[in-house]
Amino acid sequence: MEARAVTRYIRLSPRKARQVVDLVRGKAVEAALSLLHFTPKKAARIVEQTVRSAAANWDTKEGEKGSHDHLFVKEIFVDGGIAFKRVLPMPRGSAGKIRKRFSHITVIVSDGK
Repeated sequence: MEARAVTRYIRLSPRKARQVVDLVRGKAVEAALSLLHFTPKKAARIVEQTVRSAAANWDTKEGEKGSHDHLFVKEIFVDGGIAFKRVLPMPRGSAGKIRKRFSHITVIVSDGK
């Protein structure tokens, strides 16, 4: 049995989010939450919320509440979202493009059955 949670339109570049996501891929949910709680990155807080949401979705789907000792992060990935495009004045009258990127984070947890 598996459950998923998706957090969309996070104002964070996918490259920075993937650094954090790679830390918890394949780990037990409790271990992943512990690791994310003490990781000093902006993405860690957002990924932690998404993992908690996926575990809660599993509880709702399965109909049992309690610890998540038997759950693990089966799949976790970051997709690129939209990008706000801005213009910054550059030397000699030219314009430089700035892209403010967004991310979509998907977490799938499973109990291994």
